Amino acid sequence: MNTDTEFFVPPAPAPRLHPPGLLEMIKIVFRNPIEVWDESAYREPYVFNPNGMGGPLLVANDTDLIRHTFIEHADSFKMSKVRQLVLRPLLRDGLITAEGNIWKRARKTISPIFTPRHVQGFANAIHSTTEAFAERYGSASQPVDMSQDMTLLTFEILSACLFSNQIVGDPDTFVEQIEILFQTAGKIDPLDIVAAPAWMPRISRLPCRKPLAYFRKLISDTVELRKMKIAADEEIPDDFLSLLLQFEGGDGLSRDEIEDNVMSFIGAGHETTARALCWTFYLLARAPEEREKVEKEVKRVTAKIKNPAQWLDAMPYTKAVFEEVMRLYPPVSSISREAMEDVQWRDLTIKKGTQLFVIPWTIHRHRSNWEEPDAFNPSRFLPGNREKLHRYQYLPFGLGPRVCIGARFAMQEAAIVLGVLLSRYRFDMVADAPDPWPVQKMTTQPRDPLMMTSQRL
Repeated sequence: MNTDTEFFVPPAPAPRLHPPGLLEMIKIVFRNPIEVWDESAYREPYVFNPNGMGGPLLVANDTDLIRHTFIEHADSFKMSKVRQLVLRPLLRDGLITAEGNIWKRARKTISPIFTPRHVQGFANAIHSTTEAFAERYGSASQPVDMSQDMTLLTFEILSACLFSNQIVGDPDTFVEQIEILFQTAGKIDPLDIVAAPAWMPRISRLPCRKPLAYFRKLISDTVELRKMKIAADEEIPDDFLSLLLQFEGGDGLSRDEIEDNVMSFIGAGHETTARALCWTFYLLARAPEEREKVEKEVKRVTAKIKNPAQWLDAMPYTKAVFEEVMRLYPPVSSISREAMEDVQWRDLTIKKGTQLFVIPWTIHRHRSNWEEPDAFNPSRFLPGNREKLHRYQYLPFGLGPRVCIGARFAMQEAAIVLGVLLSRYRFDMVADAPDPWPVQKMTTQPRDPLMMTSQRL
C-alpha cells in the first residue's frame, strides 16, 4: 500500500484526552455518542469501565477478543439493555432486535430471500430506478442535498425491490417522515444510560411517535393490499414481500413478525445504504484523484457490461472506495451485548451482567489496525490488500451469527447507484460549504444538509 501519497482526512471527533465522568458521558452520548471515546479506545486492546452505561462496560478492540466473545462464546451473550431500550420500541420482533427462538425462526425463514440468485434478480430493478432518478440532475440548476437525495433514491429502490412499486405511500412524505424518525428514534436517552425501566417515557423520543405510527400504517396497508391480491388469485410479483408472505403462519412468521421485519429492513437496509452513499459522494468530491479513477472505471464498465448484476465484481476500485467510506463512516457505529454468564479471555474475566461493546467507529480507526487510520485511502481494499485485513478489524455489516443478512444486496445496490450516477455526472461540494460533521444516531449521518452541485460529464 502506497504511503507516500497525501490522502484527504475528513472531519471526525478527535479522541478525548481523558475518559469523561458519568454526568459528562450522559451529555455527550445524548448529543453524539461517537464523541465520547478517549485515546485509549483508539489504542488499547480493550477498555473497561466498572461504572458504565447500565452496569460494567467493556469495549473490545482486540480482534481475538472480538472473535472470542462474538463467535466462540456467542451463546453466552444476549442483546444489551441499552440497545434494546433504544431499538425495540421501533423494530419490535424484527430480525435486528428479536432474540431466542423468535430470532432463530425469523433468520431461517428470511435467509433464502437473500441468496445470490435472489439478490442478482433485484439488479435490474435497482438499475432502472436509478436511471430514472438520474434524470433529475440533467436539468438541475440549483444545489441539491445529497443526503436527502440518497434517502429518496434508496426509498424508490426499496419500493421497487421489496414491493414492486406497490407500496402504499408517497415518496416525499416517506422521506420527510423517515428523516424525523431516524433523527429521534435512534437517539440514546439519558434514561437508557441509567437503564431505567422501558415503561418510563423517553422525552427525547416523543417526536418519533407520529412518524413511527406513519410507517407502521404504511407497512400494514401495503401487506394487506398484497394479501388481498393473493386472495383474489391475482398475479403477484416475485419480490421481497411476496417471499415473506410465503412463510406466514405455521412454523414461519406471524403477521406482526412480517411487519416487524419489513420495518427492520427499512431501517437496516434503506437508511444505512442511503447514508453510506451520501458519504461516498462527499469524500469523492474532496478527493479528486480518487474520483477520477472511479469515473473512468464506471464509464468503462457500464458501457461494456449490460447486466448490472455483474458490475460489483467488475468495478474493484469503486467497490474499494465504498468499503473505505464504510470504514471511515460505518453505517452502524456500535454493536453491543450483555454477558449472561462469566466468560474468561486470557487474564480478563468478563463478569455476568457486563455490557460488551464493539464500536466499528473506533475499530475502523484503531491505531493497531490501520496505517493513517483517519485518512481516506481506498487502496486498503483493493485486491491484494483486502485479503490482508483481519476478519474482525473491519465490521461494516456486523459479525457473528447476527451478521447483516442483506450485505450482498447493499453492496450490489451501491455499485449500481454509483455506476449510473458517476458515469454521467460529477458531483462537487457547494463553494465555501463547510465539511459535514458526523453524528451517530440510528446511523452515522451528516449533522447538516450535504449541499452539492452536479455537472454532466
